[in-house]
Amino acid sequence: MAVPPAAALPAPFLKWFAERGWSPRPHQIDLLARAQNGKSVLLIAPTGAGKTLAGFLPSLVDLANRPKRKPGEPHRGVHTLYISPLKALAVDIERNLGKPVAEMGLPLTMETRTGDTPAHKRQRQKLAPPDILLTTPEQLALLIASKDAERFFAGLHYVVLDELHSLVTSKRGHLLSLGLARLRRLAPGLQSIGLSATVAEPDALRRWLVPQNPPGMMADLITVGGGAKPVITILDSAGHVPWSGHSARYAIPEIYEAIRRHRTTLLFVNTRSQAELLFQELWRVNEETLPIALHHGSLDVGQRRKVEKAMEANALRAVVATSTLDLGIDWGDVDLVVHVGAPKGASRLAQRIGRSNHRMDEPSRAILVPANRFEVLECRAALDANYLGAQDTPPLVEGALDVLAQHVLGMACAEPFDAGELLEEIRSAAPYAALDPVTFDRVVDFVATGGYALRSYERYARIRRMPDGRWRIAHPHVAQQYRLNVGTIVEAPMLKVRLTRHRGRGGNVRGGPVLGEIEEYFVETLAPGDTFLFAGKVVRFEGIRENECYVTSAAGNDPKVASYMGGKFPLSTYLAAEVRAMLADPSRWHLLPEQVADWLRIQKDVSVLPHREDLLVETFPHGDRFYMVAYPFEGRLAHQTLGMLLTRRLERAGAHPLGFVATDYSLAVWSLEDMGRMFRTGALSLAELYAEDMLGDDLEAWLADSWMLKRTFRNCAVIAGLIERRHPGQEKTGRQVTVSADLIYDVLRTHQPDHILLQATRADAAAGLLDVKRLGEMLSRIRGRIMHKDLDRISPLAVPIMLEIGRESVNGEANEMLLAETADMMIEEAKGTEQAG
Repeated sequence: MAVPPAAALPAPFLKWFAERGWSPRPHQIDLLARAQNGKSVLLIAPTGAGKTLAGFLPSLVDLANRPKRKPGEPHRGVHTLYISPLKALAVDIERNLGKPVAEMGLPLTMETRTGDTPAHKRQRQKLAPPDILLTTPEQLALLIASKDAERFFAGLHYVVLDELHSLVTSKRGHLLSLGLARLRRLAPGLQSIGLSATVAEPDALRRWLVPQNPPGMMADLITVGGGAKPVITILDSAGHVPWSGHSARYAIPEIYEAIRRHRTTLLFVNTRSQAELLFQELWRVNEETLPIALHHGSLDVGQRRKVEKAMEANALRAVVATSTLDLGIDWGDVDLVVHVGAPKGASRLAQRIGRSNHRMDEPSRAILVPANRFEVLECRAALDANYLGAQDTPPLVEGALDVLAQHVLGMACAEPFDAGELLEEIRSAAPYAALDPVTFDRVVDFVATGGYALRSYERYARIRRMPDGRWRIAHPHVAQQYRLNVGTIVEAPMLKVRLTRHRGRGGNVRGGPVLGEIEEYFVETLAPGDTFLFAGKVVRFEGIRENECYVTSAAGNDPKVASYMGGKFPLSTYLAAEVRAMLADPSRWHLLPEQVADWLRIQKDVSVLPHREDLLVETFPHGDRFYMVAYPFEGRLAHQTLGMLLTRRLERAGAHPLGFVATDYSLAVWSLEDMGRMFRTGALSLAELYAEDMLGDDLEAWLADSWMLKRTFRNCAVIAGLIERRHPGQEKTGRQVTVSADLIYDVLRTHQPDHILLQATRADAAAGLLDVKRLGEMLSRIRGRIMHKDLDRISPLAVPIMLEIGRESVNGEANEMLLAETADMMIEEAKGTEQAG
């Protein structure tokens, strides 16, 4: 299609560009032309390329040319819907787009609608909708579930989906895709405009943007090349790069000096706890009392907005943030991004770096600060990937059934529905294009009865079938409950750790002191009897009751499962492969800090470094224990699952495993028996130990013993509406939600094991919490490619994970100094290693 000339823009637009000495970019005019030709479009462009203006240009031009509303004429409804993954991004777009709209004097209204919008304003918006509404997926779900949705969206022309890549890969994306399908029914001529800076599979997003009936339909694609290459460096610290840990405390003086040398610095970390720690450490050395702020999702909304306003006014020198500021928020004066800790993905790094010098023709500047030596390798791989333009955004997956159940109830709240018609509408959404009628009928039956095992309970009957065959809500309060509980974000709670006395008769645990709180995701991987280190004690896991984890004092000093203060993001498959490639290629080591390259050279001398597709397994004695350390580089989730399964197999083989610890890079198991000798003598086969069949019966047996499925079920039950967190004027505590979920889970597992929510639960656990698919791919890759080195002492490569054994989150410099001393002793021991066989 020929690109129309810039004169196709109305006069106010041309004048606005000319007064600033600018001209519209070709891709902005191209997108306008395609939209005016009735097309939906995906725009992929680098940071600072004017994506936001491009996405809104069709709407602004259309509204500028629209005849004015006559006095007394009813409101026309929303013309353009903008959907953002972040509330802060919607607020930012209103600020940045509002300025040119006002300067051009365009006759339009624009407002935000998020969870922070006051109820009176949301009500007023329903009666007098703005021309452009900036909102979130959750608010869209509420709007389409209202009885006046048809009137509200009747005049909808465009939906603009910003940072599309971050929306579509989660359950929020599934909910949004279903909302988009309903919008197409309410406004048949609706056009979608997707904006994204980082996309690995553009065609998947092109399909996502348009109805999939017939399947395979795709939106138009506009790709913008060019843009200044970012300037990225890895901090080559004068200090000692730690062997393990996640705090990067060693680099605080150099990070502070970088803040001093720049106007405004954004510092990204991967978890809230790391954000709090970094913020605290920076203020500890902040001799010039520079204005340094903190921004993450747990902060009060008023505090977050205060930080955002200070950023907008250029009143801050630095902000420590998590993913809350990842996406396209435009702070023009940010001239440096510091990423503390490894980014875990090339695409995530590109996204975060783009917050610096948010202009297409100026290079973004970033410093990567690895927290430990393996992270140095990962940072180097991410830096190389960034220069190569590699993307590793996760692939799209099939739509979740708990989200579908929520949507079915929402559609009944809006109006009675015909099941056949609703199925066709739902299958027009890309994640649900392959949904079969039998599964859909099971979902509808679940919403109507709760399922076979629960159908005698009236409270689970939320929709009823009318004489004409359509489905309606069973009672008006069902719609009220839906509005209070809509959404797919379920906060992962902390559990109190209560030290109980030993079990008495009947197996009951007795009360005792609370030792502190621990992340639920860690506890849910444990089986009763597992031991771990907490609050300086080795404790034995007895079970979970409501929102408390019960433990007893354990004999001995060996925790079976070491607690791990890791990031919430899994290491991407692409970066994992690149780290393995770097280890296997000494010609690339000159790119690494000398102390890290020297570490790898010592490893090569005293043991071996694995080839890219191989698995290195080292065995050695240390202290009074025997160790097996494997280096899969597949991420903590996959390694945690592998560790649980390996210890079961080793127990059956008579190796008497005592425990294991997993990091993003490696896995260590320790035992009473010499596993190296068992491999040498044939008493134990490495090939059989790491065989793919561990993902069969062993996995099922572990899941049956662990609490993971119960906790995953709770999240699915909340999303599906089976358990309601909020009621008018009150909210259930996490304890109440958990009690309800545990009771229902036990009933369903006993009486209806094929229940639709148990099916959704198993799918969630396999895909997310366990990373089973990735573990299966790794086990397949290493078949026949396991390198075993039986050593007489620890190897240099094993030092980082050996330091994680029995370690809790780091508390202060004294603890880090002790760890450093231990590491130095271990590496000196490793230098004297000789192969034992």
